Amino acid sequence: MPADQILASAVVDVIRPATPKGLGLFRVEVWGKEPNDYVRNYEITAKSDTIAAQEGIRRFCEDIGNLLSEDI
Repeated sequence: MPADQILASAVVDVIRPATPKGLGLFRVEVWGKEPNDYVRNYEITAKSDTIAAQEGIRRFCEDIGNLLSEDI
């Protein structure tokens, strides 16, 4: 595994479901795998829970990458 790779998983809860005319609102909890075993929660508007999960993981990787770069 490359040193800069961040492994994470996500679970999505629907706050407001998406409709054909509008985006849904989702609560996404993301947790990293060691050595980046942090947890972050995000509220994300998206067309589906899958897209919300992907965006949550993207945000998590960005947040943790920024956090790790501050430690150097």
